[in-house]
Amino acid sequence: ETVGATVGRELTQNALKSTAIAWALILVYIWIRFELKSGLAAIVALVHDVLIMISVAALLRTQINSSFIAAILTIVGYSINDTIVIFDRIRENDKRFGRKLSKAEIVNTSINENISRSINTSFTTLITVTAIYVLGVQSIKEFALPLLIGIICGTYSSIFIAGPLWALWNEDSSNKKLATAK
Repeated sequence: ETVGATVGRELTQNALKSTAIAWALILVYIWIRFELKSGLAAIVALVHDVLIMISVAALLRTQINSSFIAAILTIVGYSINDTIVIFDRIRENDKRFGRKLSKAEIVNTSINENISRSINTSFTTLITVTAIYVLGVQSIKEFALPLLIGIICGTYSSIFIAGPLWALWNEDSSNKKLATAK
C-alpha cells in the first residue's frame, strides 16, 4: 500500500510463490528422508504456522512487507527443523518398538523424549527475539513480531500437530493391514 498497488501485488505473488516452492521442496526432502505421510504431516503443520502468523498480523493490522515475508520464511525453516528432529526420533522408536507399541504410543514416546529440547530451544530463541523487539528500531520490530508469533506456533505445531497427525494416518493404515490379514 505504501509503495503502490502494483508493487504490493507483486510482493504478495512472490511471497506466495516462494512459500509454495519452499513447501514443495520440504515435502520432497521429507518424503525421501522419511516417507510421504511424514512430509504431508509436516506441511500441514507449516500451513498452520503461516496461517496463524497471517491471522495475528491481520488482527494487529501489521503491515505485510518484505520483513514480514522474511519472517514467514524464517519460521518455515525453524519449524521444519523441529519437526524433522521429532520425526527422526519417531523413526528410531518405530524401529526399536515396532509391533510392541501402537503408532500413537511411539509418537507419544518420541515427543516426550524431545519435548524439553524443543521447548528449551524455542525459549532461548524467544528471549533473543523479544530483546530485539523491545530494543530494536521499527524496521527490526516488523521482523521480530511475526518471528515471536511464529516461534510459538512452530513449536506448538511440531509437538502437537505433525507427530499426532502422522500417528493418525499410520495407525489407520496399520489397522487396515491387520483387518485384511485376519
